[in-house]
Amino acid sequence: MNVFQLVNKISLYPFVFLHLQMSLLCMHVCLVGVCLATFPQMLRCLYPWRRPLLSCSWRRLCLLKQYLFTMKLQSPEFQSLFTEGLKSLTELFVKENHELRIAGGAVRDLLNGVKPQDVDFATTATPTQMKEMFQSAGIRMINNKGEKHGTITARLHEENFEITTLRIDVVTDGRHAEVEFTTDWQKDAERRDLTINSMFLGFDGTLFDYFNGYEDLQNKKVRFVGHAKQRIQEDYLRILRYFRFYGRIVGKLGDHDPETLEAIAENAKGLAAISGERIWVELKKILVGNHVNHLIHLIYDLDVAPYIGLPANASFEEFDKVSKNVEGFSPKPMTLLASLFKVQDDVTKLDLRLKISKEEKNLGLFLVKNRKDLIKATDSSEPLKPYQDFIIDSREPDATTRVCELLKYQGEHGLLKEMQQWSIPPFPVSGHDIRKVGISSGKEIGALLQQLREQWKKSGYQMEKDELLSYIKKT
Repeated sequence: MNVFQLVNKISLYPFVFLHLQMSLLCMHVCLVGVCLATFPQMLRCLYPWRRPLLSCSWRRLCLLKQYLFTMKLQSPEFQSLFTEGLKSLTELFVKENHELRIAGGAVRDLLNGVKPQDVDFATTATPTQMKEMFQSAGIRMINNKGEKHGTITARLHEENFEITTLRIDVVTDGRHAEVEFTTDWQKDAERRDLTINSMFLGFDGTLFDYFNGYEDLQNKKVRFVGHAKQRIQEDYLRILRYFRFYGRIVGKLGDHDPETLEAIAENAKGLAAISGERIWVELKKILVGNHVNHLIHLIYDLDVAPYIGLPANASFEEFDKVSKNVEGFSPKPMTLLASLFKVQDDVTKLDLRLKISKEEKNLGLFLVKNRKDLIKATDSSEPLKPYQDFIIDSREPDATTRVCELLKYQGEHGLLKEMQQWSIPPFPVSGHDIRKVGISSGKEIGALLQQLREQWKKSGYQMEKDELLSYIKKT
């Protein structure tokens, strides 16, 4: 029996004989001098369920339980990153013998054929080494708040580059982590939340993937690195990040790993200790992503909702209807969220928990108050007029924006298009004009202006100044 047959036989019991398999494989490589090109064949004997290697490669086979998958990426989106600033940055790190790679979400976006809006970098250099390197090269550093976490921000050619030393989480409390620096890329990948966010990309286009992130991205799967429960307990906000990336990546609805859902349900209460601002950042992204109806229902099913400010007695019938109404019309996060609320007090409670902006709170209050009363005119040839009158009367700068969100909420897509093309006509009469006709009392001027405004509205905003002033003379 040769070594390949023996390995194949042992692989019938992969979990029991894992270390023996690897030892045999390494011994065979060393004794026989098999070249690295034969590794994939041996690996397929050991793990026949793994995907074909195609033009990719596997490294560090004899030392690690988790294998490093690599491939070459050359795409227009990747090449577009190479600005003068980035070229200077990479040259400096090469000169000083420090490794530098693109990390996390930017790698994910590039593999999806999308140019990333933000690019984060990871390095084997410590913050102290980076500071010395940049100071010697005369490069300015800004925003030193991230230094204790290993992040240095350098400014080259009018661009900011955020570079973080590889890290290991030493102590975590569900919100923050105490870290120590490392030069081991896999150790840094192990501390990241999702497999699709745990990859690195070299500047020659080499992808470094320790946890099958590329395969998950190809298959549109969202998985935690390692055990979901452990990753969540390191930072409970990862529960919401899971939902957010599910809406962004997954194609087929309902394709969740049962272990992941169980871990989320067991640890949902940990979100109670997370700041409202951090929760709101993630929740807003969920609300404007794909599969939002499915995800909000899941948030309630897994008992996450009470810990992130959502109402206990949510109006799911209204939510399901509004979810369909707004689909494809780019609603603001609050527009859809408001459909869960039954009363305005629900908006106030949400604000207390999540510290939403004044604009967001006012939109929520407006939608809950007006969704049933401010509706199109059914007995008129001008169905948009009630909305226009509301905007004219409110005299607030964001009134048109709020009404457009209400039309999305109500599913009035035709009226929405009309409203977006309508501009507010200026009321042609002022208090000064009324004084000219001989009325000086401030109280009378105010009452007359209101009467004239009503006449102007009834005319469809067509009456001009002279017509309106003549109305004063008649009365």
